[in-house]
Amino acid sequence: MTIAEADWAKSAPTTATGWLARAAEVSALLAVDAVARDREGKTPHAEVQLLKDSGLVTLLGPVEHGGGGQDWPTAYRIVREIAKADGSIGQLLGYHYLWFWAARLVGTPEQVLAVEELATKNRFFFGGAVNPRDDDVVITDEGSSIVYNGRKSFSTGSKVSDLTVLEGVLAGTDKHIFAIVPSTTEGLTFHDDWDNIGQRLTESGSVTISGVRVDWASAAGYVDKVFTPRVYNTLNVPTIQLVFVNFYLGIARGALETARAYTVEKSRAWLHGGHDRAVDEPYVLDLYGDLTAKLWAVEALADQVAAEGWAIHQHPDVVTERERGEHEVRVAAVKARATEVALEITSGVFEVTGARATTAREGLDRFWRNVRTHTLHDPVAYKRREVGAFVLRDEIPEPTWYS
Repeated sequence: MTIAEADWAKSAPTTATGWLARAAEVSALLAVDAVARDREGKTPHAEVQLLKDSGLVTLLGPVEHGGGGQDWPTAYRIVREIAKADGSIGQLLGYHYLWFWAARLVGTPEQVLAVEELATKNRFFFGGAVNPRDDDVVITDEGSSIVYNGRKSFSTGSKVSDLTVLEGVLAGTDKHIFAIVPSTTEGLTFHDDWDNIGQRLTESGSVTISGVRVDWASAAGYVDKVFTPRVYNTLNVPTIQLVFVNFYLGIARGALETARAYTVEKSRAWLHGGHDRAVDEPYVLDLYGDLTAKLWAVEALADQVAAEGWAIHQHPDVVTERERGEHEVRVAAVKARATEVALEITSGVFEVTGARATTAREGLDRFWRNVRTHTLHDPVAYKRREVGAFVLRDEIPEPTWYS
């Protein structure tokens, strides 16, 4: 990493192409020991530092503060590139981009400027204690400040983050309030209880929030304790769902490329097939062709939907419910396809690599474990239902924490 870091320090990319090339360099470094790191499951301090050193964490930040000034379509492609090498780090980076953008989604103009300057200049990494299925974080109003108390089952990024996005409900109301605090804040206790079969390095364990005090001035979007809603606030869900789409596709591509290398270098032709090389086996050619075609198709759809979403981000104050709803339907469609294709690819590669590819040292199973773990985040059947309701009844989804 030392040589790459020295080169990175000389200059930062100024174009989307340059940033994608930078991401490819980082991905290559992450791929070197990805199997061992997945097996060890250690907190990824070094990997997050790599994202910082490369400047990838500042991709969406203002150029005047040292950021990349890039757009979401580029961010999604970078998430894909990183997830190709390590699904956990791809997820962490994607979530970081969402939480970095959270101020723009719900904050006041003054809050947006302050947060983006702070995070970009310092290359801070974001985590989020925002799990919509947990409603036990209660906020109390104590005059000029608010106090968070409760627990969240998941806090992705936890111990590797510099800043944490908090969310809770103001006592006696239905008002959700977001705030950004240093991850070292007294009262934040991150627990080492993330022990799932996949995405092992995402630091997605639970967090206890005890007496975390925030000034009302830092309550995202609130002015004089009043929040003025706009449709753009609800774009957080399609934005994060597209993050999911892209690290699923990145993991799938990683599986396919890893399997290809194995097939070319190690796989043997079936002894009764009449071929000397595995790459000449008709069924091997067919399956690689089938899986590749499916991946290319969903990647193209993901890029198109990302571009459609970026057009909405360009006019946050005038986006309509209809515009937002139609975009969410498109996101739902690509989420459904990405889920299915990623699961098919990450399991299907074993058909063309063979029994010896199942050894632990190859680590080919990590791709399926990673996709299978996160694709259970919310039922994909509900995404397909959103698309069906739009097609048959011209209904757009009502914004929720998941749609």
